[in-house]
Amino acid sequence: MGAEAVGEPEKVDDLLDAARYNDIDDLKSLAFDGVSLNSRDSQGRTALHMAAANGHMSIVEYLISQGVDINALNEENNAPLHWACLNGHIEVVKKMILAGASLSLLNRYERTPMDEAIGAGKMEIIDAINTTVAQMELENTHVA
Repeated sequence: MGAEAVGEPEKVDDLLDAARYNDIDDLKSLAFDGVSLNSRDSQGRTALHMAAANGHMSIVEYLISQGVDINALNEENNAPLHWACLNGHIEVVKKMILAGASLSLLNRYERTPMDEAIGAGKMEIIDAINTTVAQMELENTHVA
């Protein structure tokens, strides 16, 4: 955990709330004020976890463009992609895979992001993952 997360937990909570509630202006303002976009809360969650879980594409794109850790793991070893898959956010899932999110990370329940989608009955996510991976392979892009 970075020093910024220890020093000002309320600022980290504000950052995660901005991502959770799709408030990109607040998110950018906090970042401008020096809050790291990779900050984690007490459960290891990042702004990207919150944006991905809630399907907020503009925030996901902004965070990725700012170079956040796309495979950051929370206390349960869930990456943001696990949450996007679990909640059925197709476009976010595709964007994250294209940006380098790993499909092979295992959470504490030994489940990959794809396993979470299957467990939640989100078969459209499986189709999106397969299509995106096939597209990347056609374009000769490395899949993590």
